[in-house]
Amino acid sequence: MGIAIMIRPLTLALLLAVAAPSAIAQPSPAPDYSAALADPARPAADRERDAARKPAELLAFAGVKPGQAVGDFVMGGGYLTRILAGAVGPEGKVYAFQPAEFIAFKKQYGDDQAAIDAAYANVDAVAGPFAAPAFPVPLDTIITVQNFHDLYLKPFPEGTGDKASAALFAALKPGGTLVVVDHSAADGSGTTLSDSLHRIDKAAVVAALTKAGFTLEAESDLYKRPDDPRTANVFDPSIRGKTDQFTLRFRKPA
Repeated sequence: MGIAIMIRPLTLALLLAVAAPSAIAQPSPAPDYSAALADPARPAADRERDAARKPAELLAFAGVKPGQAVGDFVMGGGYLTRILAGAVGPEGKVYAFQPAEFIAFKKQYGDDQAAIDAAYANVDAVAGPFAAPAFPVPLDTIITVQNFHDLYLKPFPEGTGDKASAALFAALKPGGTLVVVDHSAADGSGTTLSDSLHRIDKAAVVAALTKAGFTLEAESDLYKRPDDPRTANVFDPSIRGKTDQFTLRFRKPA
C-alpha cells in the first residue's frame, strides 16, 4: 500500500523558493545630472567648458548621488562646486574647500568661494591650510581636479602632500571615495615636475594615497590624450586644455 505524503502549503512555498533560480542583482543606473548642468545660475563660461570637462561622466565615475555629503578639494572658481550642488540636491551638502594659502596669494579665490557659498543653500565654504582642510562632517565622496600636483609646489613645505593625503583619508566616511584628476607627467618622474610643468606622475599619486590608507579602486580614460608628449607646461598655449590627464578613484576601507 502506498504511503501518502502531505506537504503543507507553507513548506511547499519554501521548497519552491529554494528550487527557483535566484534573481541576478542589476547595477543601479547612474543618476541623471542633466538638471545640475542646466542650472541657470551657472555662468555661460562654465557651460562652454562642459564639452571638454565632461562633468556628468566625472560625477558618474565618482558615484555622486542625491543626499550625499561631498567635498570639493580646492574649488578654484567653483566650476565643479556649482554642478555638485545640483547633483546632491537639497538633501545633500557640498563642502567647498579653498586653501588659505591660495586666498592669501590671490584675493579672487576667497571672493569666489564666498559668492558661491552665498548663492547655494547646500554649499558651505571650508577653510584651512592646504594640508589640513577643515571639513566639518564625514564625507561620502571627495573630488579634486588638477590640484593634487599643487601639494608638491616649492612654496609649500616638504611633507605637505603626505599630510594632505592623510587629511583627505580622515575626512571620508568608512567606505567613502576620493577621485583625483590631474595632468600626467612622464612615467618615473614622481613629483619632480609639479612645480615646473604643473604635472605629476600617476604612480606618485597612487603611492601617496596608498600610504595614507586608500585602496585604488578604478581608473577612467575620461581625459586621456595619448598625443600629449607630457613635456610642456600645462599653461603653454600649445597644449593648454589638451593635456593628457589621469582619473583615479580611491576608496577608504570600510
